[in-house]
Amino acid sequence: MDVQPYRDLLRIPGVARLLGFSIFARVPRAAMGVVLTLHVVLGLDQGYGAAGLLVAAFTVGSALGAPWRGRAVDRLGLRRALAPSLAAEAAFWGASPFLGYEALLVTSLIYGVLAVPTFGIIRQSLGVMVPAERQRPAFALDSMSVEVTFMIAPAAAVLVATQVSTTVALVASGVANVASGVWFFLLDPPTRSADGAAAGAVPHATDGRRPAWLTTPMALLLVTTVGALLVLGGTDVAIVASLREQDAVGLATVVFLMWSVGSLAGGLVFGAMHRPVSPALLLLVMGLATAPMGFAPGPWWLALAILPAGVLCAPVLSATAATATALAPERVRGEVMGWYGSAMTAGLSLGAPLAGQAADVLGGWGGFFAVGVTGAAVGGAVLVAETARRSRAVVPAMPVGSADETAPEKRSVSVTGGDLR
Repeated sequence: MDVQPYRDLLRIPGVARLLGFSIFARVPRAAMGVVLTLHVVLGLDQGYGAAGLLVAAFTVGSALGAPWRGRAVDRLGLRRALAPSLAAEAAFWGASPFLGYEALLVTSLIYGVLAVPTFGIIRQSLGVMVPAERQRPAFALDSMSVEVTFMIAPAAAVLVATQVSTTVALVASGVANVASGVWFFLLDPPTRSADGAAAGAVPHATDGRRPAWLTTPMALLLVTTVGALLVLGGTDVAIVASLREQDAVGLATVVFLMWSVGSLAGGLVFGAMHRPVSPALLLLVMGLATAPMGFAPGPWWLALAILPAGVLCAPVLSATAATATALAPERVRGEVMGWYGSAMTAGLSLGAPLAGQAADVLGGWGGFFAVGVTGAAVGGAVLVAETARRSRAVVPAMPVGSADETAPEKRSVSVTGGDLR
């Protein structure tokens, strides 16, 4: 494997520091769901259903707030946009150990809207700091750092919450969240290039009823992102459901570890590639690899069967992030990355119940099959739409003397419209 793309990337000033810090910044975010769940169950003596509702409230708030927070970064700059988020971080985490369940439920929703958009800031900054030709390895490393984060954070959260107390886990999570926000504020990584204003002046197609940046390629990319996270979020649930049916839940850590190892390996290879790959194609293959995993005859076979799908996790995430960055006009890139984050949240929110319902009805294998087939269908549909769009964009040469030669304006409008869809 050619590692030169990674060497070239890490020589760019500030990139290694940002990627290294991204792990620290994301750990408390990745641990948050587990911390709140254990606090509700162990600290407030509520059920897992109540805990799930609390996490869902934060998730809904995040999905609603991400585009707005991104728009604030675009319009106000990072530091001014982060000021209310830092206040919200300190207020929520400072108060959460002392709140009852109902108050915590309401504040979680509000906090989700105002929370520091950690994932979006990192990806937006990478899009500015890294030249377009080097963004594939940049977003591959970013996706791999997410994998490392989710390997560390939940285990650390469980350890602190169960061996010390859920209050200590909440306080530690809060301190880490506030600290990462303060680091972003002090460092102020670039979210726009020096000539961003000129780049942002490029016109984009709009029909007056949708944002100018929401072109057909961007809409297809967001649909692909929803499909990819639906598969990943549903696979989480399907693993637990399948192992529980086999009375082997204790081996879930082994299966999740193999999944993460596969993703890290796939991301490393994908980032070193030189040929572009459609995110929809990656989603199609990942869905097809996920669908039959539930037929593995035992937990150890499942740990092996998950590797092919795992290899595609980081590539599909890095490909969607890189494509969203490339398609977004720089003047609204923060808002676009916010919508990209909301698409990820939507996919996760759809995947878990789909897998759970399928597992209840069909058995343990049903969760994998449902989300795998759905993801493959979404990827295939987007590929068909992309192919049709490219076909419409091809304008055949007109023979000399054709009647259409007398209407150059009409042909010009048609070509322009085709290019902008």
